[in-house]
Amino acid sequence: MKRYLIRLFASTLLIAFMVALTLDVVPSGAVRQFENWLYDARVRLTAPGGQDPRIIVIALDEKSLSAEGQWPWTRDKLAVMTQRLYDYGVRVVGFDVVFPERDMSHDLETLRLLGADDAEFMGKLEALAPGLDRDQVFGEALAQGQAVLAYYFNTDIADSMDEEGVYELGELPLAAFDVDDTMSDRMFLPQAEGFTSNVPELMTGAWSAGFISNPLIDPDGIVRRTPLLHRYGNSAYESLALAMAATVLNDIALPVFVDAPLLVEGYPPLEAVEIGGQRIPLDAQGAVLVPYRGGAGSFRYVSATDVIRGTLRNPERLAGTIAIVGATAPGLQDLRSTPFGSIYPGVEIHANVLAGILDGNFRWQPAYTRAAEMVAVIGFGLLVALTLPLLSAIWATVMMLAALAIALWLNLYLFTSQMHVLPLAATLLVIFGVYMINLVIGYFFESRSRTYMNELFGQYVPPDLVTEMALDPSNYSMESEKRDLSVLFTDIRGFTTLSEKLDAQELSDLLNRFLTPMTEVVHDTKGTIDKYMGDCVMAFWGAPVPNENHAAAAVRAGLGMLRALEDLNMKLWKEGQPELAIGVGVNTGTMSVGNMGSRFRRAYTVLGDAVNLGSRLEGLTKAYGVNFIVSSFTVDEAPEFVYREIDRVRVKGKLLPVIIYEVVGEQGMVPDEEMARLKQWEQCLKLYRTQHWNQARQVLKNLREQDPQRLLYQLYLQRIDAFMEDPPGDDWDGVFTHQSK
Repeated sequence: MKRYLIRLFASTLLIAFMVALTLDVVPSGAVRQFENWLYDARVRLTAPGGQDPRIIVIALDEKSLSAEGQWPWTRDKLAVMTQRLYDYGVRVVGFDVVFPERDMSHDLETLRLLGADDAEFMGKLEALAPGLDRDQVFGEALAQGQAVLAYYFNTDIADSMDEEGVYELGELPLAAFDVDDTMSDRMFLPQAEGFTSNVPELMTGAWSAGFISNPLIDPDGIVRRTPLLHRYGNSAYESLALAMAATVLNDIALPVFVDAPLLVEGYPPLEAVEIGGQRIPLDAQGAVLVPYRGGAGSFRYVSATDVIRGTLRNPERLAGTIAIVGATAPGLQDLRSTPFGSIYPGVEIHANVLAGILDGNFRWQPAYTRAAEMVAVIGFGLLVALTLPLLSAIWATVMMLAALAIALWLNLYLFTSQMHVLPLAATLLVIFGVYMINLVIGYFFESRSRTYMNELFGQYVPPDLVTEMALDPSNYSMESEKRDLSVLFTDIRGFTTLSEKLDAQELSDLLNRFLTPMTEVVHDTKGTIDKYMGDCVMAFWGAPVPNENHAAAAVRAGLGMLRALEDLNMKLWKEGQPELAIGVGVNTGTMSVGNMGSRFRRAYTVLGDAVNLGSRLEGLTKAYGVNFIVSSFTVDEAPEFVYREIDRVRVKGKLLPVIIYEVVGEQGMVPDEEMARLKQWEQCLKLYRTQHWNQARQVLKNLREQDPQRLLYQLYLQRIDAFMEDPPGDDWDGVFTHQSK
């Protein structure tokens, strides 16, 4: 619990820090940069791709500059281009360029100078002057169809103001709407101090105009948003894309305000504009997220010189389209950085926004987005913070990945289906951060705990138990305590005689080959090695790690030792060495377990009468000619095995008798013929203990004929012969007292 609370506390601090980041209480530059990267990735992932056939870019490209000369071109040349576009059936022509200065016709000025003294000539010249005024020619060409011009709003013009402190060049179009004084303080539209527009002749001929200034470039230099509205004085004006859309749809953009009862302090009242039945969501700055269709080339390009010279192939393909005249040549420096790359023609940004207005497919970030982001950070953060400390490292990783997947799926669903851009970086970072906190703290604690547990129990218990103990070291110690356990003893029969035939190295090698598989069996059954005593192994189950099935584990270990010995004997036989035989004794009962010894040497061991009885049981295996003996206490705790009751005995040092059993095998694994002999043996014991000597003797003879090698049958035949000569008396309890260990 302590470790859980530590992890939870550290995770909570991280969640609080991430919430502070979302509220901009602490600097969040790196997180916002990561957020921008995630946004760009989602834009690229979900972009529809392909070309939009409705919009054509009339490109002021390198080809056009080479053919027509450097920009700016004369207005009569632009007039020819505009007229041809109308002739091709273009619905609306927009210009992503501004014409703030007059096109001074040097030919007209020269004629005026030459004919200054000839009144008749000057009269005729002035009559012809309108046809020679290129601005007038261009304006008249614009008026032949629907053209939308561009202009700039100026926000920093202190050094360029006139004497009256005003900077206004050219004419503005009609405003989209007026800004109410009651909402003025909460309208965060970009505020202009002046403007640079087109010469009057062009504004008169144009259908409308829209601003192209002040793209909202993020700190990393990428254009992700662009304003649809700009404020000048008490009026709001349309961008080029919005003005073109209004012209195409033959509609006006109407502001959509939040209902007054829903307004709270600081909440921007303008939330959208409505045009052509489409509702375009706006952020607090009157901007939209650019609905990029794809990389550069998402719209068809037509070279301007091909239009001017009439060399355009398949001009019929322009019929019914919307044309935007804009610079794409690198020398004109109208290139932007976007989520699709650092070289992206600015004219295509207008084209993407225009297509988005026509389709109504803008993603949006309403004013409550920050609150939604905070809820996501807290929700996902608490989910992993409360869950991960309870899981292992593998499952914690699975949980972390699942939480990341859910957060990504939910965010992408909102992004694609609901068109709602919910910030994602803080949520992903809090999930991964909480995971790393748990990983680091877990590694620190578990490494320290594992080292501590290895120091205490590494020589007694298997590594997997040490790992389990390290998860909660407070539950384990070497302090002595009383506990119900099962103890096992096993040693090699006739080892003294065998050792006399081997030299020291051969004896050491043999013991290693014997003790290694025996120890592996103990470890596989979650047992604890107490000690090696020469050729004897002492082990116990149920400590230091509690095990409710310690008796069954000890019995299973004894059977495993016998099987391991068969494998070892097979190898010894092939090597021409003598085979080994062992006896195994197991007892279950209350024992003292802990770190015991002197101040010079201590060991984690078990003590008590139950331990002594286990040692005696191992010693009795040779007397009864069996390999594995357990007490009735073990049988009661491990009924899943098949047992043969051997005797009721009183071992040396014990007053109370104990029923001892031979372990035959696991339930369902004992052959039918052996089960049949067990039933006959049970019948024999009943006859023996009721002093029906002749009947018991007959059953024993039958059993001996079936298994003549079993010493147990011969032992009981000898006892019966002795009791037939010297009956034990009516008060005999069937207990045999052993005088040796």
